[in-house]
Amino acid sequence: MKTNEDLELEMDEMHEKSEQKENVDNFKSEVPSGFNVIKREFQKDKAALFSLTLFVSLILIIFISATFFLDVNDVMKVRLLDKYAAPLEGYWLGADYGGRSILGQLIIGARNSIVIGFSVTIITSFIGIVVGVIISYYGGWIENIAMRIIDFISILPTTLIIIVFVTIVPQYNVVTFILIMSVFYWTGTARLIRGKVLSEVRRDYINASKTMGTSDVKIIFRELLPNISSLIIVGLTLGFAGNLGIETGLTFLGYGLPPQVPSLGILISYATAPEVLADKWWVWMPASLLILVIMLCINYIGEALKRASDARQRLG
Repeated sequence: MKTNEDLELEMDEMHEKSEQKENVDNFKSEVPSGFNVIKREFQKDKAALFSLTLFVSLILIIFISATFFLDVNDVMKVRLLDKYAAPLEGYWLGADYGGRSILGQLIIGARNSIVIGFSVTIITSFIGIVVGVIISYYGGWIENIAMRIIDFISILPTTLIIIVFVTIVPQYNVVTFILIMSVFYWTGTARLIRGKVLSEVRRDYINASKTMGTSDVKIIFRELLPNISSLIIVGLTLGFAGNLGIETGLTFLGYGLPPQVPSLGILISYATAPEVLADKWWVWMPASLLILVIMLCINYIGEALKRASDARQRLG
């Protein structure tokens, strides 16, 4: 038979347990998830939020229009009677020397440039992160061999080699161009990740995990990579903008995409003609402004993502 004192003790224990559970639930609700942290960071940075909205809107407009409303063959069809037609004279943004729509080339060219920049960024970042983490985490002869290969590729005149490959490769297309660029542009990411991981593997949390017998795979994916996530995000952002600029620059020089494939670099290259630069601004100006806007948007978005991944840099 339980006495009144026993009943009171049980009631007190139950009350304490309920309070502890409530405190734990409140704590969990107060800890923001990764998505909420990113959302809050964009809400605090109006420039980043505007850049994200504008960038997503541009991507949707470009890809939907290029996929469903435009035909490459029709856009690139030569119409000599419409040579250098001014804006609103049968074309929204005018025409080039072949009477081809500037707006159509702008949309399809932007899609091609974004696809190439994104693809090269993903491929080179994946290779660079994997190589950088492995060689710095394990070290030894693996690191020595890999670093000699990276040093050799880094000292090569990359742009000239890409131009040579573009010239000699038969049936050259977008996929070939992506692969050629990816072969040479992963070394910078590998060096960056290697330097950061070398400083991280000496920290106490890595040594403690190794002492506890945690496997290398779990240490890398659960502890190491999350701690260098801000560096990876910044690298991805700058890499995307950089690869977009490299593709545009090579195409501008005539060694990027084939002439029959619309590209922002081809539109900008029309400005090399003095009469076009001076009197026919509608041929090259839209592509230049679009690249400028995309680069600025990527920069602001990358800064916000960087702050979201590093608690010391978050706004507020």
